[in-house]
Amino acid sequence: MSNDDKFKKVISHAKEYGFIFQSSEIYDGLSAVYDYGQNGTELKNNIKDYWIKAMVQLNENIVNIDSAILMHPTIWKASGHVDAFNDPLIDNKDSKKRYRADVLVEEHVAKIENNILKEISKAKKKFKENFDSDQFLSTNPRVVGYKSEINKIIETFNKVLENDDLVGLKKLIEDLEIVCPISGSKNWTDVKQFNLMFGTKLGASTENATDLFLRPETAQGIFVNFLNVQKTGRLKIPFGIAQIGKAFRNEIVARQFIFRMREFEQMEMQYFIKPGTQKEWYSKWKETRLAWHLSLGLGKENYRFHDHQKLAHYADAACDIEFDFPFGFKELEGIHSRTDFDLSSHEKYSSKKIKYFDPLSNESYTPYVLETSIGLDRMFLAVFSKSLIEEELADGSKRVVLKIPKILAPKKIAILPLLKKDGLPELSKKIIEEFKWDFNTVYDEKDAIGRRYRRQDALGTPFCLTVDHQSLNDGTVTIRDRDSMIQERMKLDEVKLKIKNELDIKTWLSF
Repeated sequence: MSNDDKFKKVISHAKEYGFIFQSSEIYDGLSAVYDYGQNGTELKNNIKDYWIKAMVQLNENIVNIDSAILMHPTIWKASGHVDAFNDPLIDNKDSKKRYRADVLVEEHVAKIENNILKEISKAKKKFKENFDSDQFLSTNPRVVGYKSEINKIIETFNKVLENDDLVGLKKLIEDLEIVCPISGSKNWTDVKQFNLMFGTKLGASTENATDLFLRPETAQGIFVNFLNVQKTGRLKIPFGIAQIGKAFRNEIVARQFIFRMREFEQMEMQYFIKPGTQKEWYSKWKETRLAWHLSLGLGKENYRFHDHQKLAHYADAACDIEFDFPFGFKELEGIHSRTDFDLSSHEKYSSKKIKYFDPLSNESYTPYVLETSIGLDRMFLAVFSKSLIEEELADGSKRVVLKIPKILAPKKIAILPLLKKDGLPELSKKIIEEFKWDFNTVYDEKDAIGRRYRRQDALGTPFCLTVDHQSLNDGTVTIRDRDSMIQERMKLDEVKLKIKNELDIKTWLSF
C-alpha cells in the first residue's frame, strides 16, 4: 500500500469514527480548518494531559499559564513578527496554484531520500540476514550518488535561505526541474514573501477600532507575563512557564490534513536560564523531550533530530524532532535556544524594566530562554496515523485496529453485555456506575459480540469487559485486551487493579 493510500485511510477513519470532521462541512467546508469530534476531543485532551503531567506536574520549577489570544499590537512588532514572519511563495502560471517555495525544494529532497529507502529495502530482501546497513549506505553507487545529490541541494538551499535570496530560490527550483503537481509544468512566477498573520479589529466602531492580530504563536504571551509569574510565584532561575493554546496563521499552502492548519494549538514551554548556560540546557531539553515522545511506544525509528541550518533571528541554536508521518519525516516539535532576544525586545518596546535579580550572584540580568514547542494537532496526527493498523489474523480474517497508546485512548473500557436480556444489561450498567469514577467507559449492546469487539478495536478502546450469565452467578467478567486479543476471566476488583496498573502514569513517564 502506498503512503498516499495509507494517508487517505487515516483521514477516512478519523471521520468515520468521530475523531475529526471538516469544519463547516454542511456549507462545503472551510479550507484547512477542522473540528474535533467526540472521540477526537477525548484523544486531544489526553495528549494535553500527558504533556502537562510531564512538563508541569513532575517539575517543581515549571508552572502553567493561559494567556489571551488578543494581545497589544506592539508585541508583534517587538517579537519581529510584523517584519519577519513570512513564507516564500511561488505560483505556477498554468495551474494558478500557489506553493511554498521552500517546501517544494524540501519535498524534492524527500523524494531522493525515498529512493535511498527503496534501495535499502531491495538490498534487505536480497541479502537478508547478511545485510550490513552501514556498509551498504557507504558503498552502494546509487545510494552514494543520491546522498551526494542531496548534500549539494541542501548546501545551495541553506545558502539562499540564509541570504533571503528569493531570486536564488527560484533558480534552484528551476535547476532541479521541479514541476507543479497539478499542471506538471515548470512555468513558475518569481518568489515573493507573504506575511502569515491574521488581522482583526478591536473597538465598538470602525472609525475608532484598533488594529490587532490573532496571535501566530503562544510564546509571546509567556514572555510578556515573565515578571508577573516570576514575582507572584517567587520563582528562581532556572524555571519554566508552560502554556497550551490556540494560534492562527494565514497559511496560503495549507494541506496534509491537520498537519498544517490556519487555526491550530500549541504546547509550549519557555525555560528561563542564566546567560552562558544555554548549551547545557539545550542538550538537556533535547534529550528530555525525545524521551517523552519515546515513552508512548510509537517506535524509536519514527523519530529523528534535524538541526536548523538557517536560524531564526532570535536563536543561537535550533533543531526539530521530526516524525515519520504517512507523507514522510516532518517537524513535530521544535527546540530553540532563543537567547535574550524576546525579553530584551519587550523591555525596549514597552520601556519597562524586565530583569531578574539573582540572589546567589547578587546581580540583575536578562535571562536567556530555552524553548520547547510542539504542535498539538501534529502530535494528534502522529499518534493517530502510526496507531492505525490493518492486521491479518490467524484464521485469515482481517481487523482494523487503532493501537493508540493506552494512556491516551479516548475510552479506556467498553462494557458489553453478551445479550440484551436476562438481566445482563442491568448488571453491565451497574458495573459502569462503579467504573466510571476511575475510567472513561462506554456501553455497547448492539450487534454480535465479535462485531462489537471490532468496533471497539477501530475506536482504540484498550479493554472490553463482557458480561455474561456466569457474571450473574459469581461476579466475574471476561476482560479482552485490544492489542493481544487475549481474554481472561476475572473478578471486578481484579479487573480494576489490572487496568489501573496498565494506565499508571508513573509507569509511562518514568524515563
